[in-house]
Amino acid sequence: MVMKVSEIPYKRYTIEEGRSAFGSFKAAVASAASADEVIAARKTFLDEWRNFTEAASLSNCRFTLDTRSEFYQGEVAYYDENGPLFSQLMTEYGEIMLASPFRTELEAALGSRRFAFYELAKKTFSEKIIEDMQKENAVSTEYSKFMSELVFDFDGQKMPLSVLRGKLEDSDREVRRKAAHAIGEGLRAVGPRLDDFYDRLVKIRDTMAKKMGYKDFVELGYYRMGRVDYNEKMVAGFRENVRKYLVPCVVKLKKEIAGDLGIDGISFFDDAVYVKGEIPRPMLDKAGIFDEAQKMYDEMSPDIGDFMREMREAEAFDVDSRDGKWGGGYCTCFPKEKQPFILANFNGGSGDIDVITHEFGHAYAAYNVFRYGDEELDVGGMETAECHSMSMEFLCWKGMERFFAEPNKYKYSHLCSALSFIPYGVIVDEFQHIAYSHPEYTPKERKAAYRELEAKYRPYLDWTGIPYLEEGTRWQYQMHIFESPFYYIDYCLAQTVALWFLKMSREDYRAALEKYVGFSKKGGTEAFPELLAGVGIPSPFADGSLKALADECVGIAEELK
Repeated sequence: MVMKVSEIPYKRYTIEEGRSAFGSFKAAVASAASADEVIAARKTFLDEWRNFTEAASLSNCRFTLDTRSEFYQGEVAYYDENGPLFSQLMTEYGEIMLASPFRTELEAALGSRRFAFYELAKKTFSEKIIEDMQKENAVSTEYSKFMSELVFDFDGQKMPLSVLRGKLEDSDREVRRKAAHAIGEGLRAVGPRLDDFYDRLVKIRDTMAKKMGYKDFVELGYYRMGRVDYNEKMVAGFRENVRKYLVPCVVKLKKEIAGDLGIDGISFFDDAVYVKGEIPRPMLDKAGIFDEAQKMYDEMSPDIGDFMREMREAEAFDVDSRDGKWGGGYCTCFPKEKQPFILANFNGGSGDIDVITHEFGHAYAAYNVFRYGDEELDVGGMETAECHSMSMEFLCWKGMERFFAEPNKYKYSHLCSALSFIPYGVIVDEFQHIAYSHPEYTPKERKAAYRELEAKYRPYLDWTGIPYLEEGTRWQYQMHIFESPFYYIDYCLAQTVALWFLKMSREDYRAALEKYVGFSKKGGTEAFPELLAGVGIPSPFADGSLKALADECVGIAEELK
């Protein structure tokens, strides 16, 4: 019988327990007479690390389900304070593995990729920055809690941002306009507080970087993201490819969409609308969505269908939007039970279906790591992880008639949204490069930089007349900017990969699905470029690859219209 997520027992894993486990590992390795003995000691230590990971993940999950819970507020605060100390243990663990006299045999047995990450971990941690890491965690949690509890006024109703943003997809333009104004006015009321959150985070992170000898946080931030397969220069090249090859296609699409909608141009509150008339919305309630998703995954493959069934039996979804619940969405894992869990906030829009496909793609990849992969290497870098989720969205196109009365209308919107997202994503990425390269910037200067980036990558978008947001503040409710610096570009890289999977699925669905499953099973055991080459997908960093992809997607969009 599958254990329900709500029944998983929680017990704080203390730093004292971690230190004791590490001490035993260190002593065992020091006396080891062979690589096999080191591997055995490593396994015992990683079992303890799994206990810590589960406790931290479970406490954070239950905090996000109800950010008002005083108990889990306290537990999250404990891991915020002690997480850097656990990181120190893991860095020292890696250093011991690197220094082992049996390293050659260990690399042969465990793989050289793991040792590359041990080397990288040394570049992300120093005892000098433990206090700063604790401060960073505390401010990030403070911001998360603040945003989760923030409510906005809309037509006499109080609602969280996750629900209000759903109004930006309404078929009535006046409703969308009012929603945009409500978001702007609500953010204006707390604008100084949001500026303060980010200012503190930028300065804390800059201080950490300089204590470790880096010019600024950009380099340290890349190391913290575990990037061994690509660097800042390659990402800058990717952004330039987006500007040169993808932005013109999106501008063309948006112009056509504006014409279809009968409007002169695309305002911010029109940006999530791609079709005339009723916007594609699921024709089912929550229970119906899950039942049809089960049938869809059963048809996709027995393995995927069985996994969906196990997730439902474990009640491993929480998708209801409510006061006090964290406003974003995620997939996390509880490794002792080998159990993924999905949190989201349904709001009645097409995004509800994207949750069932996107976050489920993350969960399926985690499930494959538990069965076939390497838990220490996990599902790979975040760019690889997002490939799993975004590609699943498009592989599920085959089942969209289950959820939408006009599935092609949804597919067209979904595809246009995916293409439009990439320029926005590179704005978020370049904004962070600017912010961390110029930690002295004032809030006013950051907002000016953001406005310039909007003009560069989304020249079609008009912000005129939208209170506060027209000042260059859209980034203030992009939680990744505060909580996960430099993460967002991974979504953009993965989106290009997902679009290639879409192309392949239209040519030979079964072959594309087989490649996707194989890609997922490899997790982090191969480098990102190798994973792509293995399924025949061009590198998103290669100049010109985005042009071919953009042209292909525009052709698909025209077919669907």
